[in-house]
Amino acid sequence: MPKGPMGKGSRERERERQEEGPSFDERVVHIGRTAKVVKGGRHFGFRTVVVVGDNNGSVGVGMGKAREVPDAIRKGTEKARKAMIKVSLAGTTIPHPIVTKFGASEVMLKPATPGTGVIAAGGVRAVLECAGVRDVLTKSLGSSNRLNVVRATWEALKSMSDVEVEAKRRNKSAQQLLPPWRKGKNG
Repeated sequence: MPKGPMGKGSRERERERQEEGPSFDERVVHIGRTAKVVKGGRHFGFRTVVVVGDNNGSVGVGMGKAREVPDAIRKGTEKARKAMIKVSLAGTTIPHPIVTKFGASEVMLKPATPGTGVIAAGGVRAVLECAGVRDVLTKSLGSSNRLNVVRATWEALKSMSDVEVEAKRRNKSAQQLLPPWRKGKNG
């Protein structure tokens, strides 16, 4: 039975849109509360840091501010989805070690052998797991501000270079640049 000019009800369209869209892993890393003191009392505001990823090489980070927590989370999620980047992975780990700084926070990421797991905490773990990294060693240095730690990790993943691209740049074969545990599998 047709409903409206398009022939489908709004609920049916919404259900189809949800089924068609890719499923993302959404994690709220931090919810911060601020208070503005006014004549009538205090007005509270909330800031959320949200990480969104497909667990297969794409990850985004977003921050949302609103007077209510659900609105702040929604805004952060929308911004994270718009800011998604593709991350170059080497199997279940990252291609090479990297140290990245964002603000006063510094994050060090190192590739690890299969079976190591994600040795990280808080915001670093959220970003890496949402990106699909399964084996990595990390260390958070400097400031522990959650937003800056998350952004530093995201910037590190953004600046990762692919093994094939790096091998071409150095005029070497990709096999020469691979870590020992990857060489055994490929040749």
